[in-house]
Amino acid sequence: MRQLLLRPGAEELNYEIRGIVKKARMIEELGYDITWENIGDPIQKNNVIPDWMKEIVAGLVQDDHSYGYADSKGMMATRKFLASCNNQKGGVQIGPEDILFFNGLGDGIAKLYQFLIPTARIIGPSPAYSTHSSAEAAHANTSPITYNLDPDNSWYPDMDDLYNKVKYNSSIVGILIINPDNPTGMVYPREVLDRFVEIAREFNLLLIADEIYQNITYNGYEAIGLSEILGKDLPGISLKGISKEFPWPGSRCGWMEFYNKHTSEEFSKLCTTLENAKMIEVCSTTLPQLAIPKIMSHPDYNAYRKKANAAIGTRSRIMEEVLGGVKGIKFNKTKGAFYNTVIFDEGVLDEHQSLPVSDQRVRNYLDKWLQEKEMPHDKRFVYNLLASEKICVVPVSSFCSDLRGFRVTLLEENEDVFRDTFERLAKSIGVYLNSSKKVLANH
Repeated sequence: MRQLLLRPGAEELNYEIRGIVKKARMIEELGYDITWENIGDPIQKNNVIPDWMKEIVAGLVQDDHSYGYADSKGMMATRKFLASCNNQKGGVQIGPEDILFFNGLGDGIAKLYQFLIPTARIIGPSPAYSTHSSAEAAHANTSPITYNLDPDNSWYPDMDDLYNKVKYNSSIVGILIINPDNPTGMVYPREVLDRFVEIAREFNLLLIADEIYQNITYNGYEAIGLSEILGKDLPGISLKGISKEFPWPGSRCGWMEFYNKHTSEEFSKLCTTLENAKMIEVCSTTLPQLAIPKIMSHPDYNAYRKKANAAIGTRSRIMEEVLGGVKGIKFNKTKGAFYNTVIFDEGVLDEHQSLPVSDQRVRNYLDKWLQEKEMPHDKRFVYNLLASEKICVVPVSSFCSDLRGFRVTLLEENEDVFRDTFERLAKSIGVYLNSSKKVLANH
């Protein structure tokens, strides 16, 4: 080309969660069924949308107004409804002008980082959700800045690590919290959230909370919202959506809630810039916005969500039963969202391990995939698992982490299929680790 096309940092955009699908499709085309554990799409895992919810959407489709533009910031009635939902928690109070809709939360996340100056950094958790870490890295033209989540402490944040990184890096202007967390399934207790607030207050930082899974918790755990612990003196943004909760991922409907805009001129300017960007775009999708108040205020909604959460909780206990005693891995109970991240013990992986692959065509694919240079050891396991058991998971190394492991979902509605998947996975872990002479000698 006459000139370079890509800006520095653009190559940091990576989404292995969907990237591995390309390889799985190659095997699928050979006639095999793939067990998809790579992405949090409840619909793909046979989630059945209740009839009353479908009737609400079907009714809105009959209304001509659902085909028109929305207000640039979002439908006023929906923003009023969501502001009321937040205010009932008793924390930071907001109005409809403090809410801004996007075409999916991913769209909102991209725009949030897009308008920050490259030297303004947002520190986020590691393992990191790729949409955040990639967008942050791309805007800064370098690798993302992260604080560690500790697999030896229920995946809670290493607060000393966070504090020191904030203290000695003046470019950090904000802290990202994902609660409940993707990819670990951890839910922050109040004392952890209070510590985030203390650090933000000490260094005058913006707090951003991705809370799209806030109403998906189980086994006695509940998520505490950012607005409940923020206080009146700190700026904050909550990121929310309906993709997982209804679930309606194909609607691409998410929003930001701005807290305490008055506390910072710079924060107020950021909020205004995001609103202006949406006006240039005109608006976000109308139909799902119209559906939100009708669905969330429906008399069956809370019972529906409670039942769905309980089912995920049951599957989390099945997963614990199957994987909890497997040697060579660290396993933590899942508390929220519908993911679990499994970490291999240090030193148990090497480049010589493998799983049996009977189909030579698949074997040829695997051999080609394994030629990738400097491949992390957990990625080797993931490729072997895909080729051998046709189970598609995501390596933890793709979540901006030095840990080695994989992420799975708890979405399969059929409990027999769910148990079978994880029994095959557990067996594969044992076979894979024992395929190395090095591991056999040391363990």
